[in-house]
Amino acid sequence: MIKLKGSAIMSKKLKIIIGVIAVLVIGGYFGISYFMSHVEANLNQLVDMKVSDIDLEQIEDGAYTGNYRVFPITVEVQVTVEEHQIIAINLIKHQNGQGKPAEAIIGKVVESQTLQIDSIAGATYSSKVILKAIENALLDSEK
Repeated sequence: MIKLKGSAIMSKKLKIIIGVIAVLVIGGYFGISYFMSHVEANLNQLVDMKVSDIDLEQIEDGAYTGNYRVFPITVEVQVTVEEHQIIAINLIKHQNGQGKPAEAIIGKVVESQTLQIDSIAGATYSSKVILKAIENALLDSEK
């Protein structure tokens, strides 16, 4: 009789442990799902976001720092302007997932002297964040 009682107690503890694990797994699943949908919504806003075409004739010579962040992407740049032309863009920080190829957009901006550049295929989000950081640097120069 004592053995049965011990087995019943052990069985009850095992059921409780399994129940707690199940609640944690289900809660974790919904938490991760919510987090991922929030991140995706943030990134999808970037696709339609407009980047201003900055009038470089209004920009004085100098080096200007700008940044932009949309989780999980963070970019900080330094834009150097001489004689109303962008002569260099240094990427100070680029935290990205798989958006490293977007860094090629910097050379395209310097070459074309405009922010109206198509995003790098496969790195659309990081491309847009880099362009917005450059835009912010140049807009800050006008203040």
